[in-house]
Amino acid sequence: MMERILPRNEMVQAINKVRSENNQTGRPIIPTIKLLKMYCLQQRYNLADPGVEEAIYDRISFQKFLDIDIVNDQIPDETTICRFRKLLNDNELQKIIFDLINKRLAEKDLMCREGTIVDATIVSAPSSTKNKEKTRDPEMHSTQK
Repeated sequence: MMERILPRNEMVQAINKVRSENNQTGRPIIPTIKLLKMYCLQQRYNLADPGVEEAIYDRISFQKFLDIDIVNDQIPDETTICRFRKLLNDNELQKIIFDLINKRLAEKDLMCREGTIVDATIVSAPSSTKNKEKTRDPEMHSTQK
């Protein structure tokens, strides 16, 4: 779904105004679109820089979204991800990117909300009478497995 929603061309153009893809020495430059997609995954799944790198190796869905073959392609490391995020931050491109995404979502009558996963574990515990009246709370109920 994210692949169809992202206004890629507009975002890449905004980033490329401040990012140079010309490199005469060193490792090959990773295309802006891949770094942008990694940044979106990082924001969507609330991952730290090392977490994104690890998730790319671990999740086939990330590899497909990024169009990365982990056997043949260069996987961006956490330093590359950090530098890209810093570039976005230093040039105030994060707001531009998310404004473009929100505009595209609005055009399609979609809305993005942050979700929370809650782990509800039931543990056995004795009923408590440790209150002022030394009685059980009448509003408390027990749960059975």
